[in-house]
Amino acid sequence: MRLTLRLRLALFSALATGVAVLLVATGLFFAVNSFLRQAQVDRLLTTSAVIAVQLEAALQRAQDRNWPFGLNGIKITRNDLEELADTRGKNRAFEVRIQGVQAGQVSELHTSRFPADVPMKLPMGVGLRGDQLLTVQELRGSDLRLTVISDARALGEAREAFARALAWLLPLALLLALGVGWLVAGRLLRPVRTLENAAREVGEGAELRRPLPGAGEDDELSRLALTLQGTFGRLADSRDREQAFMRAAAHDLRSPLAALTARVEGSLARDRDPARYRTDLQEIGTDITRLSTLTHHLLLLARDSSQLARAPVPLRELAADAVDRARELQPEADVDLVAPRPVTVLGDRVLLGQAVWNLTTNAVRHAPGATVTVTLEEADGEIFLKVHDDGPGVGADVLARLGEAFYRPEASRSGEGHGLGLALARRAAELHSGTLTLSSAPGEGFTVTIRLPG
Repeated sequence: MRLTLRLRLALFSALATGVAVLLVATGLFFAVNSFLRQAQVDRLLTTSAVIAVQLEAALQRAQDRNWPFGLNGIKITRNDLEELADTRGKNRAFEVRIQGVQAGQVSELHTSRFPADVPMKLPMGVGLRGDQLLTVQELRGSDLRLTVISDARALGEAREAFARALAWLLPLALLLALGVGWLVAGRLLRPVRTLENAAREVGEGAELRRPLPGAGEDDELSRLALTLQGTFGRLADSRDREQAFMRAAAHDLRSPLAALTARVEGSLARDRDPARYRTDLQEIGTDITRLSTLTHHLLLLARDSSQLARAPVPLRELAADAVDRARELQPEADVDLVAPRPVTVLGDRVLLGQAVWNLTTNAVRHAPGATVTVTLEEADGEIFLKVHDDGPGVGADVLARLGEAFYRPEASRSGEGHGLGLALARRAAELHSGTLTLSSAPGEGFTVTIRLPG
């Protein structure tokens, strides 16, 4: 089962809180445990030092009086040790043992509750033995050893208490973090739900230009809403262009089809002589050629970038071929090619060739008697193909719409073509990561420039 984003955020919050609690608890545990242990060690060392000082003083008095050397010589009894250890109260914190060699034998004297299982041979210094913290030191001026033991069970009890507290604290912290995370995630995701509902309404109502709530530059969600709003707007523009394209395509397809149907029906209406049939067939062939050209252009316009062939394309060869064909099509036209050196671009030869041919024939057809110059050059890592005619040019209102599919100025509607030449050239440039720009003014000629990456 896939978890919702809100639940995932809440669980992540709980997990982060749990990890934080564990890290803090671990740090506190080691810090407190170290502090308690050090406190007990310091207390043990202090007590041991006090007892050692008193025993060493008693030992010194015995030596000054020339008493026999040994435990009996310093005249220390068990009661004296009890008093030194101050363990007669109810809270017995320390136990003391003195050991030494007397008459060739190891003898020892200890308090009443000194553990019997503590061995006689222990290393000097502080050590931990089970639940017992002990220290061993030698008394100055003798071979006697003083062992002081304190109960270290408090450390274990502190650890157990800490573990019990953590066992309660961790689940409560996780539940609290989960609840807080759930509430916070709900508040954070509320604008997302609002945006989701608005986007659904836009999709269901097909009102792609409808403003989305919260669109702006304030935060990430606002920028997301602004991006979606811009995307929907571009989709609306694309839909409008597609609808206009389809209407224009249907109109331009309807006319030659109607003319073709009328010629066929007229030819079949009554018997005609062979010459008339030949004339009718020639006219039908012209209509079929026009339909074939229109269909070919429509297919080229509909091509996807993933379907393009990627191979080196010699642009100077394509431009020279277009100029030669234009001269053959209209021998009286003045068409020149300026291409100092070969230029190669990676792309689709068919699509680029059709684009160059469309631009050249458009210039020859729409600027009769003008000089048409096709220029090919490379500069700053980019390739520029320019088709210029020194004809009458066009106004700004016409220039703004040139390049739209099926758009033809009123002055050229009675001529040939479907208004797809510039649209196809622009599409070819875009599919090759390039651009097509138009520049013209009345009386200053007309220039089309295709810029392609080198």
